[in-house]
Amino acid sequence: MNSGASRAGKLPVKIVMYALPFALIVTTLFIGRYPIPPQDVVTAFANVFGLGSYRVTSEVYTLVINVRFPRVIAAAAVGAALAISGAAFQGVFRNPLVSSGILGVSNGAGFGAGLAIVFFSATSVAIYPFAFLFGIVAVAASYLIARVYKSTPTIMLILGGTIVSSVFSALVSLMKYLADPETQLPNLVYWLMGSLDAVGYEEFVALIPMIAGAAILFLMSWRINVLSMGDKEARSMGVDTQRDKFLVIGGATLCTASAVCMSGVVGWVGLIIPHIGRMIVGSDSRKLMPASAAIGASFMMVIDLLARVITVSEVPLGVLTALVGAPFFVYLLKRTKGRNW
Repeated sequence: MNSGASRAGKLPVKIVMYALPFALIVTTLFIGRYPIPPQDVVTAFANVFGLGSYRVTSEVYTLVINVRFPRVIAAAAVGAALAISGAAFQGVFRNPLVSSGILGVSNGAGFGAGLAIVFFSATSVAIYPFAFLFGIVAVAASYLIARVYKSTPTIMLILGGTIVSSVFSALVSLMKYLADPETQLPNLVYWLMGSLDAVGYEEFVALIPMIAGAAILFLMSWRINVLSMGDKEARSMGVDTQRDKFLVIGGATLCTASAVCMSGVVGWVGLIIPHIGRMIVGSDSRKLMPASAAIGASFMMVIDLLARVITVSEVPLGVLTALVGAPFFVYLLKRTKGRNW
């Protein structure tokens, strides 16, 4: 009886959790530094499809269709991708303190972006291939380090990620040192702190590997449950742990690298969002993955909205996620006392 009552009590929470991202996509289109009436937002989208006889000004049309809409979609995608990557890594590594950047993908992508900015005077579009490539390189290096024993035990993967993250962090510092302090350094530092202010439809190409990685993680969600029991237990159940770890890590890497390409380096999302999901739906990855995606998308859209409106100049996303994430993680520790871990 208590179990049934508990599930019934959480049903409204789950409905809100899955409905909230769609509600935020709509509402954030007319909230910002320049408020736009809801009817103008609707009219702008009607004009896109050639519906209706009303017209909006070119300024409103550009702001809604070409600025806010791609930005809010990018925020939702980045938040969802980082959250499910963090949930996958926490399950595979059996460690509640790992995040989506555990294998060095964030620092690797940061170095790739710095390399493009400093040596190739790259535009924002040209930065993405470099960031994505070096994010993949970082994870591949972590995996190769973990193979020194011709296997990939969890502790070796984490150690490999720590080593690679440190190396690429040093290389990022080197890029800062070499960057021109007047033209290149501000762009590099701002990118490393995270921002979606330059996102447009051309950056949506990053959604292709992101969706591919998310599909892998959703298909492998039941395997993550098995891997979270430990290698010995998983092998005793006939699971090929090496193959499954490779697939999960590959899917999570595609998601994280794509997200970093779009938004720059944004921390804490992959760490705290899966814990919130566990509080609502439990630790079953088949339920945790969609829950993390929904909560992560909502969280990132709210953070991006705050970044746009709380000050005259835009606040970097990484600053806000740290300011919000760190105290909230302390609250989670106090409330759960590790029960969901």
